[in-house]
Amino acid sequence: MSYRSLLKATDGFSLTNLLGVGGFGSVYKGILDNDEKLVAVKVLNLLNPRASKSFKAECEVLRNVRHRNLVKLLTACSGSDYQGNDFKALVYEFMVNGSLEEWLHPITPGIDEARESSRSLNFVQRLNIAIDISCALEYLHRGCRTPIVHCDLKPSNVLLDDEMIGHVGDFGLARFFPEATNNLSFNRSSTNGVRGTIGYTAPEYGMGNEVSTSGDVFSYGILLLEMFSGKRPTDVIFEDSLNLHTYMKAALPGKVEEILDPILVQEIKGERSSSYMWNSKVQDCVVSVFEVGIACSAELPSERMDISEVTAELQAIKEKLLRSEDMGTHEVQVVLQS
Repeated sequence: MSYRSLLKATDGFSLTNLLGVGGFGSVYKGILDNDEKLVAVKVLNLLNPRASKSFKAECEVLRNVRHRNLVKLLTACSGSDYQGNDFKALVYEFMVNGSLEEWLHPITPGIDEARESSRSLNFVQRLNIAIDISCALEYLHRGCRTPIVHCDLKPSNVLLDDEMIGHVGDFGLARFFPEATNNLSFNRSSTNGVRGTIGYTAPEYGMGNEVSTSGDVFSYGILLLEMFSGKRPTDVIFEDSLNLHTYMKAALPGKVEEILDPILVQEIKGERSSSYMWNSKVQDCVVSVFEVGIACSAELPSERMDISEVTAELQAIKEKLLRSEDMGTHEVQVVLQS
């Protein structure tokens, strides 16, 4: 793929096609000439000294992996622009429903309630996406010949396709490891260019410990708690010893309704065309989801759940929810199809 073809595909990298800006570059929507395929083009900001390493890491990871819950890398470009400056870009399959971040935290909430309602995720959709993400991590940690640690799992790095299936992306900080070992440190320092994102990074990384698959599990736990509480780990209420993990742990099981995302409370209680009612079985499922998030985000790596256990547990929670005695066959189908 050439610079010229990407320039044309994105209409000169125009602001109207700009999808977002990150630490290592900008992402644009584009249309490839040969098949009129919608793509996302990530143009690396090479003024950032770590951008080239990020480019190399993403190419290396995504060239070696194939999974339905990972963003698909279509091609890459490494050359120069018309001014002779170095140019690097990655071309991905376009995800029409954007990032999980955009769905959990709309930029202008409350302005248009009808639009906000249509853009919110119901309980089963969130559970499905959570399972998609855990399946992606399970594949990276267990299903690859060489285990891969993502190192920067967060809502903005989870993209949703036209069927609301979750795809993990942005492997700019990812690391390969030679041994398929979980919850154990590898012989590579986390200070070696691996910083992740505040609020999602495992606490041991801040102490200079080696990156590990359990670090991804911590990030996943925080993400799971955020998905069902609606609270970011960097919320202003979290200070001193209080954080998202301790806040949720202290509220269970008696105050689950208070920590659940208000949008989900409205849905379950029938205020937003609910497909099921709040009852003991539904409450048990909600508590179980939070317990998985708390177990994954434990401070000590040795106390965190194995990602394979996470996937199995969330699948069991989903089955239990859909078998709820208060949900008829038609209602189950409504939830599954919504």
